[in-house]
Amino acid sequence: MTPPLRNPQFFYTTTAQPCPYLPARMERKILADLAVPDADTLHSRLSATGFRRSHTLAYAPLCEGCSACIPIRLPVADFTPNRTQKRAWNRNTDLSATLLPPTATGEQYDLFRQYLNTRHADGDMANMGPRDYRIMVEETTVDTQIIEFRTPDQKLIAVSLTDTLNDGLSAVYSFYDPQQTTRSLGVYVVLFLIRQTFLLGRPYLYLGYWIPGSPKMAYKSRFRPAEILRHDAWRPLDPDQPVDTKRHGLFPDAPLF
Repeated sequence: MTPPLRNPQFFYTTTAQPCPYLPARMERKILADLAVPDADTLHSRLSATGFRRSHTLAYAPLCEGCSACIPIRLPVADFTPNRTQKRAWNRNTDLSATLLPPTATGEQYDLFRQYLNTRHADGDMANMGPRDYRIMVEETTVDTQIIEFRTPDQKLIAVSLTDTLNDGLSAVYSFYDPQQTTRSLGVYVVLFLIRQTFLLGRPYLYLGYWIPGSPKMAYKSRFRPAEILRHDAWRPLDPDQPVDTKRHGLFPDAPLF
């Protein structure tokens, strides 16, 4: 179990806002400042306790009466792709992947805009302009990379913003060409990150929050075996076992291609 975090002065909470994932619910977050000395260590420890990163802040849900946002991670050495995932991998063997510093480009933003307009036109990121995108990518105090995926003719068709942690990788945000429907690019990017984590010799790929009641977030449970954070401990996800999403107490709880 991860040791308890010290220095509670780093933490503060937000006011309640409408939940972007579940209707008729309100969202509240606890935040931690990552603009501090040894930010990578703090970020790694917070990620192991269910936090995510946005810009120079780490956050976790702190919603009254609800813990539907469940931290999920993949033990990459144990991952076994299913037939659908193997097909997605094989359909994209022609792509090249380049790891780059977290620098935003106009080409990336154009793809990001296409993705939002098609997949998340009503989401809380729908109005992000070029400056907002640049801040999302470049405003970081931790070890962050951009991964670009290109076709043989150098067309950019997928991008993943990724953080490196002491015990793995954290998939911060990924997007892809929504017109490339036969490639299953969303699945492929996760598979690539699983493989990258394994090659780095680190045990976990952190996928953020699994939300069983949200179709946009439920896909994460299809990568198995997975672990979820419940009652302050990472436990194997049993897809056949119902998950309690009510809040109890102050806090929630080598790939073969």
